[in-house]
Amino acid sequence: MDDAAARERVGGDDMQGMTIRHELPDDYAEVENLTREAFWNLYVPGCCEHYLAHKMRSHADFLPDLDYVAVAHGEIVGNIMYAKSAAVNEVGNSVETISFGPVSVLPEQQRKGIGSALIRRSLQEAKDRNCKAVIIYGNPKNYCRHGFKSSRDFNVGNGAGKYPFSLLALPLADGIFEGHTWKYVESDVYNCDEKEVEEFDKRFALKNKEHTYSQEEFLISIRAFIE
Repeated sequence: MDDAAARERVGGDDMQGMTIRHELPDDYAEVENLTREAFWNLYVPGCCEHYLAHKMRSHADFLPDLDYVAVAHGEIVGNIMYAKSAAVNEVGNSVETISFGPVSVLPEQQRKGIGSALIRRSLQEAKDRNCKAVIIYGNPKNYCRHGFKSSRDFNVGNGAGKYPFSLLALPLADGIFEGHTWKYVESDVYNCDEKEVEEFDKRFALKNKEHTYSQEEFLISIRAFIE
């Protein structure tokens, strides 16, 4: 799909003039900065998501055709990025899947539907490209509205065969998971080295790392499993 066809108007009186388009090389620094702003102190003191966005683009699993930005009045206010992933069943057969993250929206522009618009646009593109399924880690309250369900509903577990509360799946092809038990295989691009993150963060303005209640919520959610 060409870039003009990929553009989408985002609704809402406070979002007039906002469009969605593919990320361009000239956007990289701005996207990394907005990603840092979006995630700073959210899950841990500081964040690694801006470094993740940086290194994803050169990784073999990166999917540039699903890399979108939301633009308002000349400013990038949101971004979504995808990587290849897979689900492997009990007899060793695998299904190619995709995973998104980070999904970033500037803090002052959050809760206006920008993240949802990025998800809708990219999911439609994924369907158009005949992707089989999307599997992510995330808070269900943010993603069930887009059709995601607990991975337990599709017998898709993590590498240990357990079903994390935060592991969600959205089949894009009928019956793709039926009749088998699966393990999700996430791209290794999501493994960020702490020292590399610290070094990369030196490129940005100094920000204080702090403890927040959202970090406690995150710790609870990542230690919760569905039986």
